[in-house]
Amino acid sequence: MSAHENLEHAEHAQHAAHEGGHNKQIALIISVLALCLAFSETFGKSSQTAALNFQIEASNLWNFFQAKNIRRTAIIVASESAKIDLASTGDESKKALIAKQVDEWTKTAARYQSEPEAGGGKGEGTRELSRRALEMEKERDLQLNKYHNFEFASAAFQIGIVLASAAVITGMMALAWAAIGVGLLGMLLTGTGIFVPELLHNILHWFEHLFAASGGAAHH
Repeated sequence: MSAHENLEHAEHAQHAAHEGGHNKQIALIISVLALCLAFSETFGKSSQTAALNFQIEASNLWNFFQAKNIRRTAIIVASESAKIDLASTGDESKKALIAKQVDEWTKTAARYQSEPEAGGGKGEGTRELSRRALEMEKERDLQLNKYHNFEFASAAFQIGIVLASAAVITGMMALAWAAIGVGLLGMLLTGTGIFVPELLHNILHWFEHLFAASGGAAHH
């Protein structure tokens, strides 16, 4: 949240507290919702930044993978071509040189495919690079799921603050109760973002499959 938004929420709470009656309780609701909003916004920004960093790392690893894979493919092609020359030549000294070269190329191609000791033990062969890139993508998706949960939570807290502010103006306690309900939903989404970030994504994915299946059944 911006400093302006924080100040605005504080002013809403202050005005509600000065009105008397139930408005002191509403002022407390606004303050709690504003505090929760600050937390969800902070968590959301942190998750968004982490997701971006993981995406950059995954892209770098895939680029490294492509470079290694191209070099490995070129060496394999050269090695296969040399094997043809080896079979067709009758010069024994030339055969020995070609065989030595093929052996070196084979070892190099194998090293490009798997080099677990490189990169500080992380591995820099195509096999290790692809595994690491997929792990980074998995971490990116996890952080994006967290971010989406926190974004929905922030929206819920903002709606709750609007409802509580409206309760001050209209004197309708039903709006204050609605603000509490929406605020509890925001807290639930915040907790989901922290502890089970994939839950919301899985639920939405399930609904997509359900509607897709319903649409397919309707066509039949």
